[in-house]
This record gives sequence, C-alpha cells and structure tokens, in this order.
Amino acid sequence: MSILAHTMMTAARSTDSGLAGPGELDRYPFGEPPVAERVGAPVWDSAEPELGRVGRRAAGSRGRGLHGQLVQQLGQMIVSGDLGADRPLVPEEIGQRFEVSRTVVRESLRVLEAKGLVSARPNVGTRVRPVSDWNLLDPDIIEWRAFGPQRDDQRRELNELRWTIEPLAARLAAGHGRADIQQRMSDMVEIMAHAMGQGDALTYSRADAEFHSLLIQVAGNRMLEHLSGIVSSALQVSGGPATGCDRPNDASLGHHGRIVDALAAGDATAAETAMRQLLIVHPEVERVVPAPREH
Repeated sequence: MSILAHTMMTAARSTDSGLAGPGELDRYPFGEPPVAERVGAPVWDSAEPELGRVGRRAAGSRGRGLHGQLVQQLGQMIVSGDLGADRPLVPEEIGQRFEVSRTVVRESLRVLEAKGLVSARPNVGTRVRPVSDWNLLDPDIIEWRAFGPQRDDQRRELNELRWTIEPLAARLAAGHGRADIQQRMSDMVEIMAHAMGQGDALTYSRADAEFHSLLIQVAGNRMLEHLSGIVSSALQVSGGPATGCDRPNDASLGHHGRIVDALAAGDATAAETAMRQLLIVHPEVERVVPAPREH
C-alpha cells in the first residue's frame, strides 16, 4: 500500500466525529435576559428526529460553535416546512428557544438570507422565502433537502445532475494530459481498493469523493469546477437510488480504473463511456437516469 493510501486511511480512522450530543445548544448560557413567552410562537420542537440528528452531524462537519449549529437547526426547520412564511421569525423567540444571544441569532439569519432561505424587510420582519428563491446548489441546502421530506426528489435531482456533469468532465479531462492529477486519481483508486478489502467505508467514501473532485478539476472548465460541490454533496448523501459509487464492489472499482486508463491514453470517448457506466443505477433500484424523449 502506498504512503498516500496509508496516510489517508489513518487520518480517516483518527478524525474525531465532531458530533454534538443531544441538547448541545442547550448547554450554552443565554447571554441576555430571557424574553417572556409569546402567544402563538413557533413549535420549535416539531422537527423530525432524523432532522435533529442530521443537524448535530452537520454542525460538527461544517458549522463551528453556536453560530454554525443555529444555522443548521434553522435551515433544516425551514427546508422541512416546520418554519413557514405564515409568520415572521422573531430573533427574541429564536434566542430564547436555543439559549443563544441576539448577536448569534442575527448572524445566523444573515447566513440563511445569503442562501436565499429568508428575507428581512423593514416593517415586515424576517420571513421564509419560497422554494423558488432558495439557492438549491448550496451544499447545506442540498444536505437539508436530502434528509428532509424532499429526500427522494433531492437524491433523484442530484443523480440527474451528475449524469449531466461527470460524463462531460471525463471527456474534457482526457484532453488535458495532467499527469500529476491523473496519478493522484490512480492513487485514489488504490486507496478505494484497499479500503474495500478492509471494510473501511469511511476511507473508501473519502477517496471516492476525492477521485470525482479531481476529475472535474482536470477537465479544465472553471464553470464546471463551480458545480463540483454538487458531486461532492451527492456522494455524501446516502440512501435512495444507488449509483456505482454508492455500492463498493469490483465492478465499481473497475469503472474507476478504466476512467484513469482512458485519461492517460487521451481517449475522450472511453473516459466518457466508463463514467456513464459508473453512474448507471443498479437494476434492483429505480432508474434515475433520464430516458431519451420520444419525438
């Protein structure tokens, strides 16, 4: 096993999960006097248990501290429909529920506003915006949708986008001859093979995500690079219809290896074909690749 493989596997196993325990937000003292309970306040505890678990996981991986955790919690509640546009989001009520300062609440709402989830206007307050205004390519929103009531639609849409993006990226990458990146992609395949043999799902998934990120990078199209977060998010979202990346096996490894070989040979057609074969869903699950339209 290469030094790179050993380093990556060791890092994957030793990384702290960063998970916040139940009631993580509640262990921080509220920095301001509590606000009297309001009539008609949102039912903050109505979110699905699964959403709560995802929030704690996401807070450990992306959000840091109270601010990051509150963004995750509120974002999930908005995407799940627990917080709607029928009433404004009152900072004092949010602060009381989560026992955080008004500063933390304000900063969190600004982040959600940047994602298109809420809007703040004078004399109207902060309200949830319609789905058509959301930044659906934002990695956080992708994750929140994937673990909420819209999970099936989100996973289908992600797979359809991958079917559009990655075969093109593979074709473009074959003409760039970046030996350094191609070697690293080959290293990722080696890591995946070793991890699969060891039953190390975490290392396998990380190497797989790195493989696909490198592929889009070597395609040499900066606009495609901006869409790489979609692919990363799709690989991180488990469940739903599965592609060749979701179920590690010899066939999946073979397709990854053929992509690397095609890139090294400068064979754009072979690289694109291998990627399409990798993305085809398994026969035992619902097909998500769009069928050609009849004319």
